[in-house]
Amino acid sequence: MTQFRPTYYGKYTNNTEDPALFETFKPKIEVYRAKLASGILDKYALPKEVLVQDPGSDVARVAEKVLTPNELAIVDTPAHQLVKQVASGRLSAVQVFEAFAKTATAAHQATNCAMELFLDEGLKRAQELDEYYKQTGKTVGPLHGLPISLKEHYAFKGKVTHGATVANIESVSQEWCSLVKILLDAGAVFYIRTTEPQSLMHLCSNNNITGKCCNPHNTRLTPGGSSSGEGAIVAMKGSAIGVGSDIGGSIRAPAAFCGVFGLRPTQKRLTMQNCTANIVGVGEAVVPVLGPLARHAEDLDLFMKVQIGAKPWETDPSIIPLPWREVSVPAPKDIRVAVIYDDGVVKPTPPILRGLKYAADKLKAVGAKVVEWESFGVEELVKAVNCMYNADGNQGQKAAFAASGEPLFALTKNALSFGKADQPLLAVEEHLLVQTREEYRERYLRKMLELDVDYILSPTYFSVAPKLETARYWGYTSLWNILDFPNVVFPTGLRCEPALDAPDNLHKPRNDIEAYEYALYDSAEDFKNAPISLQLTGKRWFDEELVKAAGVVHQIVLA
Repeated sequence: MTQFRPTYYGKYTNNTEDPALFETFKPKIEVYRAKLASGILDKYALPKEVLVQDPGSDVARVAEKVLTPNELAIVDTPAHQLVKQVASGRLSAVQVFEAFAKTATAAHQATNCAMELFLDEGLKRAQELDEYYKQTGKTVGPLHGLPISLKEHYAFKGKVTHGATVANIESVSQEWCSLVKILLDAGAVFYIRTTEPQSLMHLCSNNNITGKCCNPHNTRLTPGGSSSGEGAIVAMKGSAIGVGSDIGGSIRAPAAFCGVFGLRPTQKRLTMQNCTANIVGVGEAVVPVLGPLARHAEDLDLFMKVQIGAKPWETDPSIIPLPWREVSVPAPKDIRVAVIYDDGVVKPTPPILRGLKYAADKLKAVGAKVVEWESFGVEELVKAVNCMYNADGNQGQKAAFAASGEPLFALTKNALSFGKADQPLLAVEEHLLVQTREEYRERYLRKMLELDVDYILSPTYFSVAPKLETARYWGYTSLWNILDFPNVVFPTGLRCEPALDAPDNLHKPRNDIEAYEYALYDSAEDFKNAPISLQLTGKRWFDEELVKAAGVVHQIVLA
């Protein structure tokens, strides 16, 4: 038997950068940026004087400076209520679109969250939906007139889809991403596609095409990644629901850092057909998923009902034919949860520990069962999933980068160093990793049964949103990707406060990863106003119960 032992990192060789070749792509990048800038229409734009902001500013509500009271009421309305108002005729699709168009434009101007703005097309679509409603008295589907934002790497028929890879900057999609087409057929209005990082493997946002996106609550900080722009725009109410993807935390980190809800569903419930990515060979080891970001738990439910109600298994053979079930909302006293205060690799910072204890106390006060979870196997599982990410020995990523010679960011190099890095996994090694995965799936479920809990409450990241281009450790999220237990991230309503959340300078790092990460939280003042969000994890395939429970837990914590 092989003596293969997974590791966090391996040896990566930087051999794809080619400055001369990249020079030939710079004119194409300038054309792309010019088109993006031209998408900021005067009728929706913020005045320039409003955009003068100091580093670290809270810009989350900047759109209110240009919204009318009626428009503000529209963007404040939850998506599941908004579709009812449009269906009843109380609001028109155009009225809804105009409000979100202004807000989305402001969000992009303030945070650089967009990769493409096509507001004229969105307005035309809204007008067509209103005309259909006028003529028939009916909606085209359950999302009629609902403004939805999309992460850029989903194929959008007739538009460039590059996945933050410079070599693909002129690659026009000939087909629809299946999930996007389901939304379109349900009546959604598209008008913005949002930013993502190079390689799609950062918990941050930087790329060589549109640059960095920042966190709307504190512009010194990252919005998270890789669904970077989705976190920012949903937090700023620039879309009713956003669509992200997640193989290591890419929905949950932006949701947590920006203070919104995010669902990473169990694998193979939502279709992933026609998404652009450079990784090859991930296969069945760790399966990426698509999922929603929103401001309300009920909106996650709406999104899943629409997607699974379209029966994606009829056209995507990878999808399990499991309908979205109607389940009851649990009573607070029936919530049974175990709390992870430390995963044993990187200790959470003071604001996250404060949030966990606050939530636990709130749950106990309403009669919920709350016990402590003693972490186990995290280091082994994170090492295993790191190896799975680069199972192809970086061949896919490196080929994509070499095609333009684009310079690589530090977090890209970090991701390319995961696991065995440039060395492909042998078949027997992947089998051993899968064996480890399956053993721990059973052990984690068995532990939940022993503790008599249905859910696990934990950090999403060891801290609040970190400074731009710094986050390297994904263990609090990637753990659940390899185990494939579904998660909902939700805001606690708490924020990082310097007076309450001073760094723990007495903590002695237990390993090199913790020494690096824990040092990032060096001054609570720098993280002021960053949302404190938590992650609720459920049992595999029980996404419906998880979404309902997350809504209840959120209400309990906010009360």
